[in-house]
Amino acid sequence: MKMSRLVAFSSSLLLGTVLALTGAGVANAEESVQAVDYVALGDSYSSGVGAGSYDSASGNCKRSTRAYPALWAAANAPASFAFTACSGARTGDVTAGQLAPLDSSTDLVSISIGGNDAGFADVMTTCVLQSEATCLSRIATARGYVDSTLPGRLDSVYAAISAKAPAARVVVLGYPRFYKLGGSCLTGLSEKERTAINSAADYLNAATAKRAADHGFTFGDVAPTFTGHEICSGSAWLHSVNWLNIGESYHPTAAGQSGGYLPVLNAKA
Repeated sequence: MKMSRLVAFSSSLLLGTVLALTGAGVANAEESVQAVDYVALGDSYSSGVGAGSYDSASGNCKRSTRAYPALWAAANAPASFAFTACSGARTGDVTAGQLAPLDSSTDLVSISIGGNDAGFADVMTTCVLQSEATCLSRIATARGYVDSTLPGRLDSVYAAISAKAPAARVVVLGYPRFYKLGGSCLTGLSEKERTAINSAADYLNAATAKRAADHGFTFGDVAPTFTGHEICSGSAWLHSVNWLNIGESYHPTAAGQSGGYLPVLNAKA
């Protein structure tokens, strides 16, 4: 009888210790989440152009409360959140004007960059306004830039991030394919043009993923989450050409930010 009581007492003591340690582990995990210092860098796909609800203080950078960085911060309550992504940004703009919040305590960095360097806006303007042959030629020029020049520019950005925030987990987000091929669009670009534009997006993403991996960063591919929600899909998470607000053309909607980008950042962060 005494032995049984001793065993029971020892078991309860051990269980209490285990529960205490488990509770401490949960508390430490929660504290760890709260302690994250997050900095969001990049271009219009990160600032949230096309999603609306822009912060007036961000001016022409058009940072949206519906952009994936703001949504992630709202859901995870990081210890600090700096949002410096800006519409129209190129790699040089990131290194020159977006890195100030980074320091040795930064835990998480997200960034989308490279599309403007490769001439994304000019490619789409050319394809919408000019001939198929001119469109395909402009896309070929952009692909050549991705081969010859963009890798070095991405290296400069990534090296600068690592130098300022050596302990941070860096998530590099890619770009979606724009068009559902064989979709519901009856006018506009030809299927050959749409195919070439999609292929160019894949080409840019592959080059970006390679540079990110070489710097020890994580690449987040958003093409799968946007599948079924491209332009011409009937359920698009991307604006087509918008003559009344040309700057929002070919950018994610609020649904594209929350359904296309945010899940990828959640998975990679």
